[in-house]
Amino acid sequence: MTGKKHNGTCNCGEVAFTITGDLAEPSVCHCTQCRRQTGYCWSSTHIPKSALTFQSVAGPVWYQSSPNVQRGFCGTCGCFLFWNPEDEDKISVSMGALSAPTDVKIGRHIFVADKGDYYDLADGLPQSS
Repeated sequence: MTGKKHNGTCNCGEVAFTITGDLAEPSVCHCTQCRRQTGYCWSSTHIPKSALTFQSVAGPVWYQSSPNVQRGFCGTCGCFLFWNPEDEDKISVSMGALSAPTDVKIGRHIFVADKGDYYDLADGLPQSS
């Protein structure tokens, strides 16, 4: 892990955070839960939980979305920020919440079998069901 820092925030600024180190190649999730929460799909980077620190007094509100997985939101603006598998030492962080430059590019699409019928995937990136 490098000393590089990446800053992120929700829409209203109540939840602000820093990631220390390089970001993993992001994936785009097309599962039903992510589509319902975002209206389209969700792109995130998967980082060590130890690399994430909160810079604000307010932390995320956690919702138990499925067994062993919590989703983190801002309690004020509702911004979906984190996907937290309780049995892993990593957490997924919304790419949309991060300030540029991120120095990464989308690497793959996941849960494409659940993708909406209102869009196509034509970027040539790897896909998994």
